[in-house]
Amino acid sequence: MVPKVYAGQEMAMVENENCIMNGKWKKRVHVFGERVMRFPNKAWQTTWKVGREDPRRLIHAFKVGLSLTLASLLYLLEPLFKGIGQSAIWAVMTVVVVLEFTAGATLCKGLNRGLGTLLAGLLAFLVGYIANASDRVSQAIIIGAAVFFIGALATYMRFIPYIKKNYDYGLVIFLLTFNLITVSSYRLENVLKIAHDRVYTIAIGCAVCLLMSLLVFPNWSGEDLHNSTVYKLEGLAKSIEACVNEYFYGEIEGSGYMKLSEDPIYKGYKAVLDSKSIDETLALHASWEPRHSRYCHRFPWQQYVKVGAVLRQFGYTVVALHGCLRTEIQTPRSVRAMFKDPCIRLAAEVSKVLIELSNSIRNRRHCSPEILSDHLHEALQDLNTAIKSQPRLFLGPKHRHNQATNMLKIAAAQVGQERHGKTSLSSVKTDSSALLEWKTKRVSAEQTKESERKSLRPQLSKIAITSLEFSEALPFAAFASLLVETVAKLDLVIEEVEELGRLACFKEFIPGDEFVVTCQEPRVDVSQNHLPSHGVD
Repeated sequence: MVPKVYAGQEMAMVENENCIMNGKWKKRVHVFGERVMRFPNKAWQTTWKVGREDPRRLIHAFKVGLSLTLASLLYLLEPLFKGIGQSAIWAVMTVVVVLEFTAGATLCKGLNRGLGTLLAGLLAFLVGYIANASDRVSQAIIIGAAVFFIGALATYMRFIPYIKKNYDYGLVIFLLTFNLITVSSYRLENVLKIAHDRVYTIAIGCAVCLLMSLLVFPNWSGEDLHNSTVYKLEGLAKSIEACVNEYFYGEIEGSGYMKLSEDPIYKGYKAVLDSKSIDETLALHASWEPRHSRYCHRFPWQQYVKVGAVLRQFGYTVVALHGCLRTEIQTPRSVRAMFKDPCIRLAAEVSKVLIELSNSIRNRRHCSPEILSDHLHEALQDLNTAIKSQPRLFLGPKHRHNQATNMLKIAAAQVGQERHGKTSLSSVKTDSSALLEWKTKRVSAEQTKESERKSLRPQLSKIAITSLEFSEALPFAAFASLLVETVAKLDLVIEEVEELGRLACFKEFIPGDEFVVTCQEPRVDVSQNHLPSHGVD
């Protein structure tokens, strides 16, 4: 009977497991079906969002498709294919690699690729001509030595900062083409035709890319850099005002959690913190672009990089200001209300200065000499007066400070007594018993120290918190000092923007001109428009 009972239980368990497995599979199939049903709608929404953020992306996709079609005609049309042959595929590959989103990036890569290919072809032809004048063994030695010497020299040149910054891609293409033609010349007779066809087709591909970038709805790297600087100033202005408004009007909870991607304050300064590499890349590509402005002079793109560096320093202060909203210890709302008006006015004046700077860059004119208005100084003075009028909030009762100091002394004395009592030896022994006792006491002393450290941490932590309770306005003092720090760093931002206006020959400010104070939402993050290139061919 017992085995039958067990067998029945096992069968019931197996049936239950099968039911559970079937239920899981049905649930998975149902979830998969829902995802499949939602995929077309989600794909359409994503596609529409990408194009709506920046319509230039759709235009660039059209330009790439048209360029590939034009380059493919060399391979598809019989008369062109007979004249070029299999090398026509190099034109298509060149379009894929060279055609970038902006004209500056396309010029940089296209000219690098064309120049590198041309120099490599000439040098490979020279090496092949010298090698062909010798016997078979000497030809192999000359080719091997040339490959080693040129490869080592070109690679070493890539470490030179100026060449690495401007011509690194050209050197890579030079190495690839030189080795391809030189090594092939040892086995092939008509190596000159290989070099000629490769240079010819790459030149056609580069020409298609350059004409498409410069003549068909061109996107300028310089304009992207210019607009991104404007948007960064406006983003910082929005973040400062939003920080102060949330501090005095919003519900601040130290333990509250919000995703950074959903925080409007974070969105304002995020582009500033992430702008270093983007600014440097855009400035480099803009330096390759033609002078399409009406003045046709060399535009100081590197000054935009300096402005971006100063804005990042300013942005770190805004990050710290934002951090005050998420600290565990907060000043009571009743205390914050005492300083609300001067802080809000001060933040509004700082934001106004930043927006005026952004408008001056947008309109390419110098900023007003009175950009630091009297209202800003008045707001600073009012905040200083309000803080001085409440000395007890920031200094606190004296007996609390003495009490915290006495508690620290008592804790230290207790720890010292316990440590001294547990490590003293009552007598001195010799031989093996003394050695054994010494080892035992050493182990026990280490365990005692570890337990003391564990018990001391919460004690000191509580004492530290108690000592901080002397001032309810301490968190506000940190917030106010950071707000004043933003005012101090305004001078650096203004100096760099004025230097930009001087180097770029901005229009002079006329007292009758009026700045339209606006704070627009950035159209798009320019870093998302630059697609990475994988490989050189």
